[in-house]
Order: sequence, then C-alpha cells, then structure tokens
Amino acid sequence: MTSLLKKFLKRVDFDSYEDFEENFELKIPKNFNFGFDVVDEYARIDPNKLALVWCDDNEEKTFTFEQISKLSNQAANFYKKLGIKKGDTVMLTLKNRYEWWINMVALHKLGAIAVPATHMLKLHDIDYRISKAEIKMVVTVEEDYLIRDYNKTHEKYDFERVIVGNKEIPGWYNFNSEIMKMSDEFEKPTGKDIVTNDDTMLIYFTSGTSGEPKMVAHTPIYALAHIVTAKYWQDVVEEGLHHTAADTGWGKAVWGNLYGQWIAGTAIFIYDYVRFNGLSLIKKVLDHHVTTFCGPPTIYRFLIKEDLSKYDFSDITHVTTAGEPLPPEVFKVFKKQTGLSIKEGFGQTETTLGLGTFIWLEPKLGSVGKPSPLYNLNILGNDGQVVDIGSRGELTFCIDQGRPAGLFKEYFKNPEQMKKKNFDGHYHSGDTVWVDEDGYYHFEGRNDDIIKSSGYRIGPYEVESAVISHPSVLECAITGVPHEVRGQVVKATIVLTRGYTPSDELAKEIQNHVKKVTAPYKYPRVIEFVDELPKTISGKIKRNTIRGEDINKSDKE
Repeated sequence: MTSLLKKFLKRVDFDSYEDFEENFELKIPKNFNFGFDVVDEYARIDPNKLALVWCDDNEEKTFTFEQISKLSNQAANFYKKLGIKKGDTVMLTLKNRYEWWINMVALHKLGAIAVPATHMLKLHDIDYRISKAEIKMVVTVEEDYLIRDYNKTHEKYDFERVIVGNKEIPGWYNFNSEIMKMSDEFEKPTGKDIVTNDDTMLIYFTSGTSGEPKMVAHTPIYALAHIVTAKYWQDVVEEGLHHTAADTGWGKAVWGNLYGQWIAGTAIFIYDYVRFNGLSLIKKVLDHHVTTFCGPPTIYRFLIKEDLSKYDFSDITHVTTAGEPLPPEVFKVFKKQTGLSIKEGFGQTETTLGLGTFIWLEPKLGSVGKPSPLYNLNILGNDGQVVDIGSRGELTFCIDQGRPAGLFKEYFKNPEQMKKKNFDGHYHSGDTVWVDEDGYYHFEGRNDDIIKSSGYRIGPYEVESAVISHPSVLECAITGVPHEVRGQVVKATIVLTRGYTPSDELAKEIQNHVKKVTAPYKYPRVIEFVDELPKTISGKIKRNTIRGEDINKSDKE
C-alpha cells in the first residue's frame, strides 16, 4: 500500500478535530510540481499502482501511474513541439474523457496554465474565455457545436487546435495519434522554465451568477492544499476507488477527482456518460466497488426517490456533498435507506475546502461543518468587526500574514476585482454565514441573496429547502422583491413536478406548508410558477436575473 501523504505532511494521523485543527501542517517542497512530484514519483516507487478507472457505455480502460506518467510525457513533448511553454494558457473542454487527466499532468510538467471549461459553452462563452485568458491552444472533444464555434473564434484569435478521439479534422491536430509519435520520456524544465510555487498553474472561470465570469488563478500549492479535502473530509481509502460526480469543466473535478485523492493514495473512478442520469451513475459506481463518493445535493435528492434497498452500498465507506446546502430531509432519507451519513462541506472556486464536516465530526443538519486548519476564518458584520456567536455576517479568510495554501493567487488580469475582494487583511468571500455554540458554521447564502424583510435577515437556502420539500415542487429559487412597508418580501419562483398545475390553491398550499416546516416569517408571500429557472452553464440559479426581471416589472407598473 502506498501514498505520498508522509512526503507532504508533517503528521498524517490525528486523534480529534481539535488535534487536527491545531497540529495539521503541510510540508511544501521548493518548486512543487504535481506532475513530477506526485505522478512520476508513484511511477517510480509503485509503477503498477492503479490511478484511474474510466468507462463509458461501451468500453472501459484502466491506467496505472506508470502509464499516466508516460502518456503525459508524450503529451508534454507534443505540446512543446507546438510551441507551448511555461505561462501559456491552454483551454480544455474534454467532458470526462480520460485524456483530461493526461493533459492536466502534461501541462503541469510543461508549466503551461490549464484552463478547464465545460463542453456546454456557447460561441459567445468561448469567445469571451479565449479573449480574456489569451488562450494559446485548445484541446477538445467533438461535442455539439464545439468544433464549429472554436473554428469561428479562430478567425479572430490565433491558437493551436487539438481534438481527442479518432476523427481527423482539417486544421486540427489529433491528440491520440500525435502523442504516439512522441517519446515517453520528458526532460524536466530547468532554469527560467522551472515552475515555482508562485507561478500560475490553473485557472477556473467562476460561474458568473452575479455578473461576467472571473478568472480565478491558482498556484501549484493549490494541489497540496486539497489533501485536506480528500483525506480528512472525503475520507478516501488508500488503494481504494473514489468518485466525485463532476464534469472536468468545473472546479469540483480538481477538488474530487485529481489532486488530493492521488496524493492520498486512492484511485479515481470516472463514468463518461452521454447524457447524465443519476441512477445510471450510481449503478456504475456500485458495480465498480467505489469506496468513497461525493456528489452535489441534486444527486442525493434524485436517489432518495428510488428504492435504494435494491442496491448494495456496502463497499462505500463514506459520502460527502458540497455545492449548495443539503436539505435535512434528504440527509434523513438517504441515511435510512443506505446507513450512510452525508457529510457536508463548503468552498469556492477561489479556495479549497474552507469548511467541512471532517471525519471526526458528527453531521449537524443545516451545517457545513467547521473550519479547515489551512485557514483562519472570521465572520464580519457591516462594521468590519467580528460578530457574536449566532449572529450573521460575511465569511472572510485572513490574509494579513500572507495568503494561506489553497487560497487563490489572484483574479487573472483583473486587479480591480482583487481590490474589491481583498482588503483590511481579509479575503471577503461574499457569503453570509453564522456559527453556533458548538462551532459549526451555517451557510445562509450570497450576500446579495440575503432578503431583509421587516427587520429580519432571511437566507434563501433554508426557505428553498422548505419549499422543495412540498411534493409538487421540482425546483425553486428564493429572492426578495421590494415592498413599501416591509422593505422586501420573500418570493418563490417555482418549477412544478410533472402532474401538477399552477393555481392559486396550490400556491396557498405551498405557503402553508412552508409555515409549518420553518419559521412562519420566512414563508414566500409571493409565488410565481415558471417552466424553468434562469441558470448559468454550470447549472447554478441566477437569482440576480430573477431580481432584475422583478425590478423591471415594478418599474413598468
């Protein structure tokens, strides 16, 4: 059994959360490079160690670390031949193809900057990203209109084009055939080409729920910081098999399917589906004897509607969730059906896991856990002072002693945005939280999403959870609408489950239901039934769009 935890941690095992919080410490090597120091190191000490189990609906492939090492060397040599060098930005739209893992490692070895993106991008999204990030090369699958849109964008900007798979397309290099022409040995960069711990390694675009997406730049140390995510929250098993339900275009992919997991010694399982189906995914997970699992609350909400008693969950030792608050009812039903307690966590594109229900902690419904030892967190009120226990405020990360490992380096090429979020010795997350007497943190929502009604501050997620617990509701967005007397009142924008029809009677029924399951003052005084909610390409609800539409309606009245 092998892992590299001892190589990068002063101490691996802890007796309690308090011990973990006080004594956890990273050992950060000079010029750390995930490609050389993790992948190639495993290839040296345990070449047959399993790294990746990949499948789609037609085939299955497994990769050892020796294979990943050699394939990434071939890819790095190919990209070097194309002129890609340290600091160049490379955009990856690869869905869950196994080539993504090869490419990420190759780019890290080269010192190029990986820019993963979703295959669901439209032409204007592609144009925006290539322009803003000054993309030098794209590596993509052939999906929907990606090739067409990249070609259109190529008319405006000069970048190399690489496609994975079997197709040969004019103007495009075929990744799979080209790397086979290359040596599987790669000369480690020296001199000015060495990647330092301060260099940019990775850029993710934010979801853009509150405006244009920002480019979040991370250094190589970001990978080491995800040891906390994998080992002490997801509780991955050495020589086990972990799966995080995430497309490689989203930050969750590096949270759950790459850095921390490989360092901790577990292999990754990936199901490259054509069209997402939660039940098909969980069947694949169970059939492959996955040991640890992480998915968004949406997946768990779907699963509990199935008869899970038909499935054997005995191989899974630990399950986690993040991305949005988990409805308490989902937690209760899933545990009853499987015996597994879902442990929540919280972080942003700008951070690693900031708060988590770590392995020593019992889950507390409605809470995302306690602080990671990587960060010194504060909850600040409008006056900039730390609030009392139980009081709401903005979650901030202390940076007065330097930027902690795992916190982003900068908003790439956007110093003005950096000034807005980094001041007075803190990174301001823009999220409203509160902490209870036991030290558990509770997420209320984005600052802009908090509703102020008749002196009350109402977070959208608790109300959304209450609304969604009504059997008629498929999806819901909670926002505030202006009110002459109350300042704002709560509005629920609702997509109904099939079989239900919008009516005043149903609206009243939902309102009464909410009054029973949460504080009565939080119930939605306004209900609007819609066919769909406005969302970002990552699937997050754009509450700002709903608010803007309501303001426009009120202006016209």
